Amino acid sequence: MKLAVSGKGGVGKTTIAAALVQLFSESHRLVYAIDADPDVCLAAAIGVPDDIADELKPLVEKKDLINAKTGGEGAFFTLNPKLNDELDDYCISCGNIKYLRMGGIKRGGSACYCRENSFLHAVVSALLLGEKDIVIMDMGAGIEHLSRGTARGVDLMLVVVEPSLNSIKTAALVKKLATDLGIKKIRIIGNKIGSQAEKDFILNNFKPEEVLGFVSLDAEIREGAMKKRSIKEVKGDFINEMTRIYQKMIAESN
Repeated sequence: MKLAVSGKGGVGKTTIAAALVQLFSESHRLVYAIDADPDVCLAAAIGVPDDIADELKPLVEKKDLINAKTGGEGAFFTLNPKLNDELDDYCISCGNIKYLRMGGIKRGGSACYCRENSFLHAVVSALLLGEKDIVIMDMGAGIEHLSRGTARGVDLMLVVVEPSLNSIKTAALVKKLATDLGIKKIRIIGNKIGSQAEKDFILNNFKPEEVLGFVSLDAEIREGAMKKRSIKEVKGDFINEMTRIYQKMIAESN
């Protein structure tokens, strides 16, 4: 299964993605946790040690590697570099979880970033179109790492929302982008829910079948964010609610 998790900044999508990484790792042989959000918070959430995470450069900044894979430093380069089994060499292993930090798509400006972007798209293609067990991508608010080619490998686009108009607006944009790319299955997870009225607010903005589930506003999660606590250390309602969402995802995929 290949999942992409998106949503407005601050809605808790990285926490949701980390919980799914942990749940899948308990039932599957291998899980790839891909940090495609420039804010890079997924490492700490899944338990990658700080000293390792802090020294890990995103793939987009590994110039020597990019040059080697795209054909050197000249004016001409390979638009579709091939990546084979060495993809695992770019990952950090944390038990049966393999963590990969992508970095953001480079924007135009004083330099041309076609080479770097071609390399990133090749990495995404290798992950989503290859025979990997489970791939979970923690995206930014957009889904810029996905192209029409790679999007066909995404089994499920998860959009995390909180009970706010801005969050709903971002979710609508992500849904449109995902649909335009050909992603057929898009589901909503309501996060930071503190009342029935907030749950109803989300339900009123999406079709009932689109909403995968809800996660309550959790004091333990808020405290964990201040301490860089791994999702493995979180107990209680959050894990129970995420387990139900996970089980519904599995049921829908069968």
